[in-house]
Amino acid sequence: MGRLFIHSRLLLVLLALVFGVSGCLPGTSGKSAVQQKVSPEPSVVKNVNAAEEKIKIGFSMDTLLEERWLKDRDLFKKEVEALGAEIEILAANGDDALQIAQAETLIGEGIDLLVVVPHNAEATAAIVHKAHKAGIKVIAYDRLIKNADVDLYVSFDNEKVGELQAKAITKLVPKGNYVYMGGADTDNNAHLLKKGVFNILQPYIERGDITVTYDQWTEDWSPAKAEANMAAALEANSNQIDAVIAANDATATGITKALEAKGLAGKIPVAGQDAELAGVRRIVEGTQTMTVYKPIKSLTKEAAELVVKLAKGGSVEAKHKINNGKTEVPAVLLSPIAVTKENIDDTIIKDGFHSKEDVYGLEED
Repeated sequence: MGRLFIHSRLLLVLLALVFGVSGCLPGTSGKSAVQQKVSPEPSVVKNVNAAEEKIKIGFSMDTLLEERWLKDRDLFKKEVEALGAEIEILAANGDDALQIAQAETLIGEGIDLLVVVPHNAEATAAIVHKAHKAGIKVIAYDRLIKNADVDLYVSFDNEKVGELQAKAITKLVPKGNYVYMGGADTDNNAHLLKKGVFNILQPYIERGDITVTYDQWTEDWSPAKAEANMAAALEANSNQIDAVIAANDATATGITKALEAKGLAGKIPVAGQDAELAGVRRIVEGTQTMTVYKPIKSLTKEAAELVVKLAKGGSVEAKHKINNGKTEVPAVLLSPIAVTKENIDDTIIKDGFHSKEDVYGLEED
């Protein structure tokens, strides 16, 4: 009987436990506990969504050793941030391996879109492949990336730049010995510039009016190497050079030094491009004939709008296509402007690209 009493008490305890647990399952407090685990506060949800909507752009630049690229960096950053996006900028200063490594860093940080100014048009194809593997679109900024499925190319019409240079110089020197000093062979823009120059020169060459006595690339667009090349051109032609077309104002800097060493600066017309301050000042003083102004404010504004639009999943309609050896890349190409001493004020200074004080060496009031 004692054993039966004990068993009965155990049974009653077990039943009480069962009903106690099942009684709290449908209760309010149990349900609330579960909801709190899966549903954060409304304010927390809003903050998470805001963070997700913040677009981050990666900008991989070849170099910041030239005045022109410092302007691009600062203006592009300003435009991107004005559109509410973030931007991280890394520059490799002419080192292909470093540029690829820096691009990998940006990709690894989870950027929404990658913008690249390539040092080497061929080598940077690897960057495009890596970015696409991570689901990130790539825009080539001002310089085309070769042999890769680039999503968009934004630049100036570089072939037209070369044509503007050659038109200006042939107008002054329709006959004579010419030197063509190209940019870096690794830069696709250098090839486009040269193509534009020879589009204009070729008829003169075929008629025998113009002879290109020296035609050389300039490694890394180096002014020092351009100076050495120009010195070699002068020596090879016994100083009998009538005109020089330089791929940009940086190479024109070296060319002018070589001409100065022979007492020829200002006597031989020299064309450049980029409208660097040093080049524009040479135009004012008469040691450089012209430059080609590419309104970088327009380029950075256009590029920033396209970049942010693509990063948000939008699409872009491009009027042009450029073959990069693998595909027809959609391209947005802006128009360059030829600048001589006569129109510096109405172009470069009017746009605020350089101040009147800087160009003419005037003291500010």
